[in-house]
Amino acid sequence: MEWQRAVDLRRLRYFVAIAECGSFTRAAAVLGMEQPPLSQQIRQFEKDLGVALFQRLTRGVVLTDIGAALLEQARTILALSDEFVATASGMARGERGHLRVGLAGAVSLLPIIPSTIRRFREAWPEVVVSFEESNTPALSAALHERRVDVAIVRPPVTDDRDLAIYPLLDEPTVAALPSGHEHAGSGAIRLSMLEAEPLIIFPRELGPGFHDAILSACQHAGFTPKMGQQAPQIAATVPLVAAGLGVSVVPQSLSQIHAGGVTFHPIEEPAPKASLAIAVLRGRHAPLVARFVTVLREACREWEAEAG
Repeated sequence: MEWQRAVDLRRLRYFVAIAECGSFTRAAAVLGMEQPPLSQQIRQFEKDLGVALFQRLTRGVVLTDIGAALLEQARTILALSDEFVATASGMARGERGHLRVGLAGAVSLLPIIPSTIRRFREAWPEVVVSFEESNTPALSAALHERRVDVAIVRPPVTDDRDLAIYPLLDEPTVAALPSGHEHAGSGAIRLSMLEAEPLIIFPRELGPGFHDAILSACQHAGFTPKMGQQAPQIAATVPLVAAGLGVSVVPQSLSQIHAGGVTFHPIEEPAPKASLAIAVLRGRHAPLVARFVTVLREACREWEAEAG
């Protein structure tokens, strides 16, 4: 207890100020206090530590050998204390910390998402952002297990217990056709034009909302698609199309892949949408997470308004 009482941040500040000023009187002026209480505090500090920090001279003071050896450690402790306070304050304002972001399939290819994250990092450079790319069910589990703080997912989320889910945007979709396809030279196409083609699609459990939207659009177009080879993830559909294994319906952002052997075409109505949402654990809206959610939702609203 004596040592705990001795190592007081206030006393460390007094010690450093006196060492730097070389005088109790000048240090008291710098600290904004009277000289006698300062002298009393340092004497008690030395008594509690069991060492002499200063040699008192007729005019001023000098550090003892022990005092000189302890000075840098005192400065380090004070710097760490200041950094601790600054970090806590920054985290309370949502301006510091580590943000772990989960991204569902092909989300990183939609320009508004990486550009908004980049602007977020530029605006708050003391926030460290890390990423985990996966599918919506896996990201839901990651949120529940607190391995990510926020996830950009493709709704609906089957396991949404304790999750707050906010809509972000509805991305247009395009038809991906292999080069040489009879409609490869066309502009926009109708889904009914693909009725006879094997449809390459990802497993439903990886993104039930988008999966069902594609099948529903086909049914509205008057046919039930002939299911082709399954892709292990959304982005993997494009290489399978390039290999001539069928056609696919993908988020418009996947057209940026520029895979050889594939052409991309707007779809006439009825066309499915690739919806995105942002999910967080309900009741765990840390300031940093709340700030990120707000910034991303606003950016997506602006993006949809401009695109519409």
